[in-house]
Amino acid sequence: MTKQFTNNFVIINLHKKPSIKSEVVTQMLYGNSFSILKKSGKWLKIKIKEDGYKGYIKNNNFPKLLKSTHKVSILKSNVYKFPNKKMKINKIPFGSKIKVLDSKKMFFKFSKGWISKKDVKPIYYKEKNIFRKISIFKNIKYKWGGKSYKGIDCSGLIQVFFNFNNKFCPRDAKDQVKFFKKNIKLEDIRRNDIIFWKGHVALALSDKKLIHAYGPLKKTVIMDINKTIHKIKKTANLNVIGIKRI
Repeated sequence: MTKQFTNNFVIINLHKKPSIKSEVVTQMLYGNSFSILKKSGKWLKIKIKEDGYKGYIKNNNFPKLLKSTHKVSILKSNVYKFPNKKMKINKIPFGSKIKVLDSKKMFFKFSKGWISKKDVKPIYYKEKNIFRKISIFKNIKYKWGGKSYKGIDCSGLIQVFFNFNNKFCPRDAKDQVKFFKKNIKLEDIRRNDIIFWKGHVALALSDKKLIHAYGPLKKTVIMDINKTIHKIKKTANLNVIGIKRI
């Protein structure tokens, strides 16, 4: 059986090649798990357990697979040195998974410190509307390969909400458009339908509005659906290649 390890850093970049200068293809959040495919000097080639994505990370002293008990349910949660809000020592992003070690009043203790109980949900928790909180990412900067409040890309924005709800979703838009099977016509679009262009993806908030991490505007924005389709056609010469219902 392949050994599994857990990421105990707030966010780790996965690179395409074993070099800090290589393209960042995705990120692991705190509590994500992975297996090691091979070692290459100071680098590890890994496979992320949650989505099967492969890439290179720096070799560090990662713990063996931890059984998480809770997950962060807000954009970013402060981590404190003690079970009070007097000494903030870090932040961990939405979707991070923690193993609770202790509990005192309004705080949980995990390996990095103390976190407010109101910032997390039990690991098995699922939203009826999986994209209910997607607007928390509004105005977060666009970052290729990003998956957090520090920066996110279009397909990462879709994936983090599936992952939060314990559902599989491929990492890249080119794979997401193949993964979701139910095709919808533009005139039938409704909330939570997913709109795809070549290399880009957006989520319908209604039959009129969408949200997407949009490179040209360098942030996550809410826009009119028809105006967005026209804009992407005009600026990038790309047509919609699919609208999917989950």
